[in-house]
Amino acid sequence: MREITLSQAVNEALAEEMRRDERVFIIGEDVAEAGTPFKVLAGLVEEFGTGRVVDTPIAEPGFMGIAVGAAMTGTRPVVDLMFGDFIYLIMDQLCNQAAKTHYMSGGKLNVPLVLRTNLGATRRSAAQHSQSLQALVAHIPGLKVAMPSSAYEAKGLMKTAIRDDNPVVIFEDKLMYQDKAPVPEEEYLIPFGEANIKREGTDITLIGTSSMVQVAEKAAEILAREGIEAEVIDPRTIVPLDEATLLKSVRKTSRAIVIDEGHQSYGVTAEIASRINEKAFYHLDAPVLRMGAMDVPVPFSPALEDVTVPTPEGVAENARRLMSGEMIHAA
Repeated sequence: MREITLSQAVNEALAEEMRRDERVFIIGEDVAEAGTPFKVLAGLVEEFGTGRVVDTPIAEPGFMGIAVGAAMTGTRPVVDLMFGDFIYLIMDQLCNQAAKTHYMSGGKLNVPLVLRTNLGATRRSAAQHSQSLQALVAHIPGLKVAMPSSAYEAKGLMKTAIRDDNPVVIFEDKLMYQDKAPVPEEEYLIPFGEANIKREGTDITLIGTSSMVQVAEKAAEILAREGIEAEVIDPRTIVPLDEATLLKSVRKTSRAIVIDEGHQSYGVTAEIASRINEKAFYHLDAPVLRMGAMDVPVPFSPALEDVTVPTPEGVAENARRLMSGEMIHAA
């Protein structure tokens, strides 16, 4: 099987779906000639033209509103939001309009829209371009939220999202665009709500999202050298969430750490940990531990930024402490 980058995988998914369905189009800032600042969409405008790869002014609420209206009236827009931090600018269009239209119309209207954007710190982009805001939209009923952890997931989840009749938000980690992974040449889709067990283990469950899956896998390698077998799970989508796979793992291992790059307080880690506590409490030998980003704006200083998000070494250390029965107090 060939290996391609996450950037190439997203590009392939979009091109394949645009060839398959003429209703699919892309809209956003610098998506055509520039191919986005990360060059993810490079070459698409040459094939599909400016009528389907639409550059917009710097007016996020405006082009998001256009996309919602277009989706309601028969097309399948893919909105490119240059940085996930800009999601604050489109919350009304996304959360009050796209997420609620199906419900408010008695099921008569759908909004088959995909919002693709990014997350992630440690890129030296400072506080307004480094946030991981997936918990904000996961909180809103009517939205689905996908978080690919590799090129394979990025392509399969994107194709599923475009074909879904509901609004979907996909968060891609900015630092992973050049990461390579095996991706089939033949068509495939990844169903929403089906987690992937990346590594099997018996001693502790590590649940990671997006790039934190890689952090969890590296931590598992460290722990394996010490005789601790960690099971690593990638939920793939946090809405819908594959509770069954997570709970089955935790009931087997009796311990769990949930890792997400969003801020720890009131975030994805808290939601997943609470579900485990509610539904697998009597199988636990230790409290479920959460590891998220520090509750501070992401600093520009490299020395400071690097300590704001979970690391493999930090995950491994907390796993050791859980295995030893040591009480851990979250910061």
